[in-house]
Amino acid sequence: MAHTFYAPHLTLPTYTLPEDESKHAVRVLRLGPADVVVLVDGRGGVYQAQVEAADAKRCQLRILQEQQVAPRAYQVHVAVAPTKNLDRMEWLVEKAVEIGIDTLTFLRCARSERRELKLDRLEKIAVSALKQSGQAWLPQLMELTDFARFLPTVTPATTFIAHLEDGERTPLARVAAAGASCCILIGPEGDFTPQEITAAFARGIRPVTLGSSRLRTETAALAAVHTVHIARELAGAAPLTQATT
Repeated sequence: MAHTFYAPHLTLPTYTLPEDESKHAVRVLRLGPADVVVLVDGRGGVYQAQVEAADAKRCQLRILQEQQVAPRAYQVHVAVAPTKNLDRMEWLVEKAVEIGIDTLTFLRCARSERRELKLDRLEKIAVSALKQSGQAWLPQLMELTDFARFLPTVTPATTFIAHLEDGERTPLARVAAAGASCCILIGPEGDFTPQEITAAFARGIRPVTLGSSRLRTETAALAAVHTVHIARELAGAAPLTQATT
């Protein structure tokens, strides 16, 4: 299997890997002239390329073939309050990218354990997961945003909140099977406050459940991603117009 490299600024007909990628390609992977690799630009472009100059600082490739992978007919957006332990968010990013997510927004809620978040490392993990899983589209990782500021930015009809308060909630699988796109809100370890839940309801956002088990934040977020995909597959999803989430 050909090795995959991330090339967000790819040029045709030749492309030179950045120095760190060049070093990895030549000194670690031992790639040489005529070896074939795969390039992904994170925007649906997948390219087959051949090594022309195996330089550890400037490994030059020639593009042989180009393929454009269409985006899914539906979008998966999860908005989650990051945990105090950053390792758990790194795990979430890696696994969510592998399964397939379009947007991951980080929320600052009243009970949030983490009040600040830098995306640099999470973005690198997302790129690594993109290459490993063979995905063609790199998801958007959105900056930490106050819950109250985030609510007005979503489309209520396709946005759902997973909370632990008493009350009627619809299984996420059911609503996901019926709609084109989903944005699911996942709270911190202490859950959303009653005030936050009320504010979401006031915006027309509906409550959903991910099952009877009490899940950790990162587990709930990943379960939401997987549930949407499985529900759409079981529903025999046909191409639909994408909804903005």
